[in-house]
Amino acid sequence: MTTVSEVMTRGARSLAPTDTVMLAAQVMEELNVGVVPVCEGDVLVGMVTDRDIVVRGMAQALDARSLLLADVMSTSLRTAHENDDVEDILDTMGQNQIRRMPVVNGQGRLIGILSIGDIAAKDPEGDISVANSLADISSPAEPDRTSP
Repeated sequence: MTTVSEVMTRGARSLAPTDTVMLAAQVMEELNVGVVPVCEGDVLVGMVTDRDIVVRGMAQALDARSLLLADVMSTSLRTAHENDDVEDILDTMGQNQIRRMPVVNGQGRLIGILSIGDIAAKDPEGDISVANSLADISSPAEPDRTSP
């Protein structure tokens, strides 16, 4: 059994809910990532993705310099813990179409991020599970559109 602590990335940079969308975009560019955890202190309260910025901010023609992360971040989060089994977390990621999952301790404090890439790179025995989860994650969603 491989645990989350064996493959996760520690020391993830986080931002506060009162930080701007512009700052989040700059951090994403600097770190070459597509997600940033949002914390109050070190307690995880949300996640903001590049997609959140585009769909909840830019597509609404809102100003990225003044729009706060609290206005665009996702707050309904699935999290992992260090001792969780990677196979179980992969199943959860696949079922919920999640590519990256925050890792928290028992008090909800952010301790890292677990991505499909982390698992693929650090757990070579999990190749089939990673492939299956990636297929589930990548399956197209139904468009959220109504006909005129």
